[in-house]
Amino acid sequence: MNKVSYNLKEAYTELTKKVTWPTWAQLQNSAIVVMVTTLIFAVLIFLMDIAFKNIMTAIYNMLY
Repeated sequence: MNKVSYNLKEAYTELTKKVTWPTWAQLQNSAIVVMVTTLIFAVLIFLMDIAFKNIMTAIYNMLY
């Protein structure tokens, strides 16, 4: 039980004194970057899905 309390104290000390937390502006900028990147990937996957669907439809129409 002594090891558990020691580990909890060390974790608390590390989170409060050793970790550098981002400022509110940095956090907002990071969130915007993540949202824009996610949107770009979603659009690219959507376009690839549409292209693949059209290609497969053309192949199936040629075969049947």
